[in-house]
Amino acid sequence: MTNANTKPVHVIGGGLAGCEASWQLASAGVPVILHEMRPQQKTPAHQTDGLAELVCSNSFRSDDAENNAVGVLHEEMRRCGSLIMSCADENRVPAGSALAVDRDGFSESVGQKLANNDLITLQREEVSTLPPEEWDSVIIATGPLTSSSLADSILSLTGEEHLAFFDAIAPIVYKESIDFSKAWFQSRYDKGDGDDYINCPLSKEQYYQFIEALLAADTTEFKEWEKDTPYFEGCMPIEVMASRGSETLTFGPMKPVGLKNPHSDEAPYAVVQLRQDNKQGSLYNIVGFQTKLKYAKQQDIFRTIPGLEKAEFARLGGLHRNTFINSPVLLDENLRLKVSKRLRFAGQITGVEGYVESTAIGLLAGRFAAAERLDKTITPPPVESAMGSLLRHITGGHISAESQKQQSFQPMNINFGLMPTLEGRKIRKKDRKAAKAARALEAFTGWLADNSFLKSR
Repeated sequence: MTNANTKPVHVIGGGLAGCEASWQLASAGVPVILHEMRPQQKTPAHQTDGLAELVCSNSFRSDDAENNAVGVLHEEMRRCGSLIMSCADENRVPAGSALAVDRDGFSESVGQKLANNDLITLQREEVSTLPPEEWDSVIIATGPLTSSSLADSILSLTGEEHLAFFDAIAPIVYKESIDFSKAWFQSRYDKGDGDDYINCPLSKEQYYQFIEALLAADTTEFKEWEKDTPYFEGCMPIEVMASRGSETLTFGPMKPVGLKNPHSDEAPYAVVQLRQDNKQGSLYNIVGFQTKLKYAKQQDIFRTIPGLEKAEFARLGGLHRNTFINSPVLLDENLRLKVSKRLRFAGQITGVEGYVESTAIGLLAGRFAAAERLDKTITPPPVESAMGSLLRHITGGHISAESQKQQSFQPMNINFGLMPTLEGRKIRKKDRKAAKAARALEAFTGWLADNSFLKSR
């Protein structure tokens, strides 16, 4: 444990990454000052002043640690005593094999646990420029909506240009407004509890009418400085997906496979799924329906979906601009800024995509900073693990130093493709994911044992 003379580590940003980094530091006995600018300074996407507010979707995605890379990442974080995973588990709502949470309850749990930790001090203030030099250890976890003044200060220090992309938000529907004479509860292939999603079926004619309406609808207009900003492939607006081909959505969020309509003997040509968005089960978000359509058009078009004719919306879809730094060039393997190693970066600003991935990088940043403060040596987790492969991706281990500046660095979700190939034995294709998952957890467990001075589960 630490002593009374240990200097605090400053964490900037009260999102998932910043909260997780703070928790990991405090768990190691290191004092933390957590800076969160809300409510002093609002953002375009946040709706509350709560810490770790989820603004895009309530899903932490798959919780299958045997066959899914996201599930492996969940398990690795749980083994590290993750605050975010603990609070997610406490506020879980039905979502098949996925981990979804009551967003308000989740945020309240995170805030309460941080407030009850004597080593964590929350300061509600904006850090609008580079931190003062006396802050000798800083984790910048300001997320995809980093204030322009702080971003400009970072750019001035690094001499690099940050990248940016658009991240679209899906609409949320009140369950009581859904017509269950047409819709029904079922998970694809009856996974999870078998009935974790609401399904709305479309015939071939209805589907093509829906696509035609999407492509003809008015969308929000970009400002001049936003026009060249690309979308992130993992959070593509539905109308942009539709523009790539009339059948694109039937192979994406509207695929009908693994579902049977109890109201009709005719198999649906496409299906719109809705996932529970709060613990009470009163709100459901439309899966994969991120959009930049204008509000009036959203209501008109989405109410053509069978079962949603009288849908009432708790939130319509929207669009916000995300930013991230050129991490492969700027950061070392311990997430420190190469030109100023007192500064670490964590979360989505590093170029990972998704709540789970952002939290994982916050967890690592907290552990790296704790080891440094305790004068201990810590190595990055092995690349065979989910956390290690994700870290390697953003810190440039996958590309040569000579080619780094020529690479087009883009946000990345965790996936088995980031992990090394399986060597030394023949494994059937259908078993490769399970083999990589088992190898990842074995390697990660060994890493935890080697760094046992840090608190784990």
